[in-house]
Amino acid sequence: MKEIPEPYVKANQTGIVLFVILTAVFNQPYILLVLWLIQVLGLLTGKNGFVLLAKPFLKVEGAPTQAQELQRFNNTLAVIFLTLSLLSFLAQLPVAGYVFAAMLFLAAFAALCGYCIGCTVYFQYKQFKARRKLRH
Repeated sequence: MKEIPEPYVKANQTGIVLFVILTAVFNQPYILLVLWLIQVLGLLTGKNGFVLLAKPFLKVEGAPTQAQELQRFNNTLAVIFLTLSLLSFLAQLPVAGYVFAAMLFLAAFAALCGYCIGCTVYFQYKQFKARRKLRH
């Protein structure tokens, strides 16, 4: 199983938190569009923009790692929440747009503090698939 150094994961989470804060402070949903592009490109290429920016400053030798599959799942969730947020803003539903952005912010902030909500969802999803497979 391929692993990703934890400092890279934290760099992405920090980028998400900062971009959502900037969106709220400046009341500019277009900032979320930039964040969405960074996350989508990261999913498509495996090279996250925040990691590329922070890489020269990060010490990864001997750092703990996380499973790439899990991080891909978490980034997919981030893209889903960003997509829902942006679509809400396009539909002239700014409250919904900020709610979806806030949900992403809270998940990324909680992960920075040590609790990965996406990891919990991923674990439950895997458990559900395993139980379902046993039934068939």
